[in-house]
Amino acid sequence: MRFFLDNTMSPHLARAVAALEAGWEKNQVTHLKEKFDASGNTPDLVWIPTLGAEREWVIVSGDLRITRVAAERAAWREARLTAFFLKSAWADQQLMLFASRFIQRWPAIVAQAKMAPRGKGFLVPWGSPRFEDVPP
Repeated sequence: MRFFLDNTMSPHLARAVAALEAGWEKNQVTHLKEKFDASGNTPDLVWIPTLGAEREWVIVSGDLRITRVAAERAAWREARLTAFFLKSAWADQQLMLFASRFIQRWPAIVAQAKMAPRGKGFLVPWGSPRFEDVPP
């Protein structure tokens, strides 16, 4: 399974999770800046279909617009990428608290991704360990 963290997430966090995974799971963790333009300016409407064509990617993003803006939502749904979207409370957290909570939640994200049908979307609340479904 391959996980893709978009530009709403820190590339340092992606590398940290990848390093931790090396001794735990064999999942690939990649940041947008590693796979696409290093500036991080690759539009959602470019990277989403690209990942969809490659299959097996799971998106982890703090960009809730992907679930709400018609063109981005359509691209995501058409790509049939399983996705985890961090709810807005994550954006209000200090970096170290954000990182520690994210790493704490990582095993649950991986487990849920393994069970989820392709293309399923989940919202990741800050204060609850339960994922919420992205509304259809």
